[in-house]
Amino acid sequence: MRVKYALLGMFLAFASSAYALESSPPVLAPSKQQAQAAQLSAQFLSQFAYRPVPLDDALSAKVMNRFIEALDPDRMLFLQTDIDRFMSDSTKIDDAIQGEDLQIPFSVFNVYEKRVVERMDYARNLLKQNFDFGVQENFSVLRDKEPWPQSEAESNELWRKRVKADWLRLKLGGKNNAAIRDTLDRRYQNTLRRAYKYKSDDVFQSFMDAYTTSIDPHTDYFGATASDAFDIAMKLSLVGIGAVLQERDDYTTIRELVPGGPAQLSGKLAVGDRITGVGQGEDGPVKEVLGTRLDEVVQMIRGEKGSVVRLDILPADAGAEGSHRTISLVRDKISLEKQAARKAVLSVKDGDVTRKIGVITLPAFYEDFEARQKGDKDYRSASRDVAKLLGELKQDKVDSVLIDLRNNGGGSLAEAVDLTGLFVGKGPVVQQRRADGKIKVESDDLAAPAWTGQLGVLINRGSASASEIFAAAIQDYGRGVVIGEPSFGKGTVQTVLNLDQIAHNSKPKFGELKLTVAQFFRVNGGTTQLRGVTPDISLPGLSDPKSFGEASYDNALPWAQIKPAKYAPAGNLGSLIEKLQERHDDRVKSDLDFQRFSEDVAELKVQREKGVVSLNEAERRKEMSARDDRLKARKQIDDGLDRSDDGLEANERSLSADIAIENARKNAKDVLLNEAAAIVADMAELQQGALAPRKVSGK
Repeated sequence: MRVKYALLGMFLAFASSAYALESSPPVLAPSKQQAQAAQLSAQFLSQFAYRPVPLDDALSAKVMNRFIEALDPDRMLFLQTDIDRFMSDSTKIDDAIQGEDLQIPFSVFNVYEKRVVERMDYARNLLKQNFDFGVQENFSVLRDKEPWPQSEAESNELWRKRVKADWLRLKLGGKNNAAIRDTLDRRYQNTLRRAYKYKSDDVFQSFMDAYTTSIDPHTDYFGATASDAFDIAMKLSLVGIGAVLQERDDYTTIRELVPGGPAQLSGKLAVGDRITGVGQGEDGPVKEVLGTRLDEVVQMIRGEKGSVVRLDILPADAGAEGSHRTISLVRDKISLEKQAARKAVLSVKDGDVTRKIGVITLPAFYEDFEARQKGDKDYRSASRDVAKLLGELKQDKVDSVLIDLRNNGGGSLAEAVDLTGLFVGKGPVVQQRRADGKIKVESDDLAAPAWTGQLGVLINRGSASASEIFAAAIQDYGRGVVIGEPSFGKGTVQTVLNLDQIAHNSKPKFGELKLTVAQFFRVNGGTTQLRGVTPDISLPGLSDPKSFGEASYDNALPWAQIKPAKYAPAGNLGSLIEKLQERHDDRVKSDLDFQRFSEDVAELKVQREKGVVSLNEAERRKEMSARDDRLKARKQIDDGLDRSDDGLEANERSLSADIAIENARKNAKDVLLNEAAAIVADMAELQQGALAPRKVSGK
């Protein structure tokens, strides 16, 4: 069952159980610099965006709607009377931004906080009663198009069903009534406490998200925290202690130690240890962080390279009253290798022949912009890392290469161009059309490709932007076969503006604006905008095109076409693709794993379209029994994965149990990757002589 709390996704921390909640959450108010940042952003959004949208009453109403939807996407919190009151001010947001007065969005958020408290208090009180699971009633889990409750009584009835659904899910997962009451009470209490932890910056970030995405889906505002996260994602590095932290049971808990980082090398920390205090320097005071928001603790632990941070630690195996210890660590640069390109070699057997397929998984198109601008010859980038991996795969004597771009949301445009050059050599890769209509062709100047053998590109709905540039270029050049789902459909280019530099601020105050400035087009003249890249060979996927992808946005740019660039294709792979499709179709008919995956995709689609869950226990147990019988008939129980639903949410299991589930998923058979590898293995056999002489296309 899909249960989505109507809380902003940026907040990860819970308050301490000892934290005394006041009768109502704090009333939040905007700061002067936030109002100034919004007004400065409006100047650029109104004049310099690829598709400028005037800040007027019409846009104001859109911003208000998006802001409300972000706070209450499932329409479980606000009442219709709240919405009516909010919308009476909806055409005043343009004046509020221009006048540097953000009281309107902050007043909406303060009502939101109040409603969270009311609903969580009501939900906790419902746990004192018993539910009748013999009656026939349903709970809608897809409420984004439903009307808001007209009255408090209607809201109470909605939440009665919501709590009943949570209870039944845990009951079906094997929990007794006492355990269910305890689990749900803590769940709702944690949500309640979060309402007391919001800050003015959180409200402003959410409001600016609503404003910028009303211009277009990929224009964004970055406050200080979001800006830091973006920089880290592009550099694949940060300065800290090398520990992945998670909030669990009011504590900042160590979930993972980064190999080679200060925390791991010290030997003083272990997974499950809890950080209860943070001190700066050799002798600075240690500040207690029990119940502190996770993002705040993270900022306290990060710092300058070579500086000292002291941590008060409650060991993993100690009780709440156990002995603490204080350790000192020297901060250092941490490389985020798990987010970097990596390789593997898969063996694909076809009769008596076994072929070696080199798989390069690329999670993002990262590039250390700062290091590159400084002239650092060893700056980190996706294309550089892939080039090294290709060299290693050559030494491994692989027959074909498969680039896995699933869920790669993009990144650096320059890296997409450079990565394409590794496979096509010198030539145009993508075209950019600016707002003034001028077109620029982005080309790679690599004299010769790094890999000239058989190539496949695996994509899914999560492959976006730079991933689509690369996949489209490989397809247009006839250089390789694209496999998987149609991609996301993001065909726009963004640039990041530092508002503090523009305002000549000596210290960071205003944040950054990621602004759409161009649209990119394939070398064949089409764009990936809205339609994405259509694979040559399609595989089933789990995503829902109605809710995920460019086409799901109501203000996405339309598809368009310009003249083709002048480029020389490697050949026409049409006949080869036909043969690959035939082999794929024949193979999956007898591939039980692939057939099971396809069944799961079909079942998921049915559940999505259903949109409701029954609150009748007998009916749900019948559904469970049918599912269990289906899995047993498939003998899927043999793969080591437990597919039962225990009804628990994040942080409600033990840390060891969560890690075990995560590891089981990582180690599970990747049906789509295996089939994609089999397809490129077929290429090794079929493609000999398939590459025709290069010829010039376009004008």
